[in-house]
Order: sequence, then C-alpha cells, then structure tokens
Amino acid sequence: MQFQWYPGHMTKAKRQMQEDIKLIDIIIELVDARIPISSRNPDIDELGKNKARLILMNKADLADAKKTEIWSAYFKQKGCFTVCIDARGKSGMKLIQNAIMEACKEKIERDRRRGIKNRPVRAMVVGIPNVGKSTFINTYAGKASAKTGNKPGVTKGKQWIRLNKSVELLDTPGILWPKFEDQMVGLRLALVGSIKDELLNTDELAVSLLEILLRDYPGAVEERYGTKEKKAADVLIEIARNRNCLKKGNELDYSKAAALVIDEFRSGKIGRFTIEMP
Repeated sequence: MQFQWYPGHMTKAKRQMQEDIKLIDIIIELVDARIPISSRNPDIDELGKNKARLILMNKADLADAKKTEIWSAYFKQKGCFTVCIDARGKSGMKLIQNAIMEACKEKIERDRRRGIKNRPVRAMVVGIPNVGKSTFINTYAGKASAKTGNKPGVTKGKQWIRLNKSVELLDTPGILWPKFEDQMVGLRLALVGSIKDELLNTDELAVSLLEILLRDYPGAVEERYGTKEKKAADVLIEIARNRNCLKKGNELDYSKAAALVIDEFRSGKIGRFTIEMP
C-alpha cells in the first residue's frame, strides 16, 4: 500500500507560513504523542530555526505514558520545550502558559531593556492535519475560535487569536509533506487518522496495526478480543469471528473487523500505545 496525500492548499499554506514566521516569537508545534516524529512536518525545523520552540505532545491520554517520558526527554535534548497534553480532555493545558513564557524569556528580557513593556508574545500554532490543532486552540482560548473537525484538512484560513494579555496566537492550516520518503511514516500517519481513510485499504492497515501490537505490546490484543493466533492475518479472522462481523449468508466480514480494530485503536479502547520510538 502506497501512502501519499498532499492537497493543493498545503503548498499555499507553506508559502504563507514563510511570510508569517517573520511576525512571530515562538512556534508551538502539535504532534501526536503516539507517533511524535512521524506526525511532525520536517519543513518546520527549517522554517523556524531562529525561533523559540514549544512542542505539545497531544493525545497523550492515548499514548504509552512511559514512552511519552522518553520522547519528552528526546525533544528537550533537541532544544525544544515540551508539554504533554490531551486537548480534548483539557489535561496539561495549565502548563502551557508557563512553558511559553519560559521559552520566550530572552525575547521578553530584550523588550524590557528597550523599554517595551507588556507586548504580547506572538505564537504560531502549527501541526499536520488531524493532530488536534483546532481543538487545542479552542480549549486554550476557552471559546470556539478556530473551526474544528475530525477530518484532516478542515482548517484553511489564517486568523490571529488573542488568548490573554501576554499571548496572541496565529493559527495556520496544518501542512503535510509532499512525499513520504519512508513508507513506515505513511503507515503510522494512516493508523492515527492523519490521512483520509477513503484513500486507504482498511484490511491491510488493520493487519499492519495488529503486527505492530502483537510485537510491541504482547497480550494486549488477546486481552481485548480473546484471540489466540500468532499471525496478524489469522488474528483478524479470529476477531471477525469473535465479534460477529458477518456479511449476508453468514460469511465473515474482514473489512468490518478491520474497521473495528482501527477504530478501537484510535479511540484507546484496546489500550494506550506508542507505535514509534526515538
């Protein structure tokens, strides 16, 4: 299965970002805590190399907590401030203001020396589609300031959002790179829902997911679905049988079972998993 998805408005978004970056002090980048590197856009490092950086590991409630700690240490080592959040459930949100102020300490000090007081820190929020950017902005701003949706690519325009006296946010459309050099990156993005499901083969995707879970989290699939098989394809057949996924004529419906597994993985019903390590 080949993974590729790059709508035309994303090229425009990148050009717009190159312009907007001159206006801001800090880049707040949202990543998916289950796939922290695969859910980053490599262009952002290049675009924001002279700016303060804050990485928000969103959906941390769905990720493996121990592995999230390892990832936080990894990003800190790279010179980025890091906060783990669940934008939908609002956990970790109170830590963000301090992290922004800490990351922009030098800039605030520089302003003070020049006699500029109380100028808000200007932040740009970036992230690939469906990483939870709009949900984060709405939760952080405390009102529906950004249009949200659970489909990749709902946010299109540009808007400034005044959060409080000390921070203003510039929202930007999420952008995804044109090609996945590494197909594993494409697979991980597909698994967490950052690529439109209509473009994917659900059966193959579910088998790939089961292979990862059977290898990295032994026992988790068996506990959820009562399966005994060792091979991912056989496990999917067992799940179809155990969960009564049937077509007309009582035939097993593997696509229905595949969709069930992917959905339950994305919603955290099977467990909390991180499917990428530094």
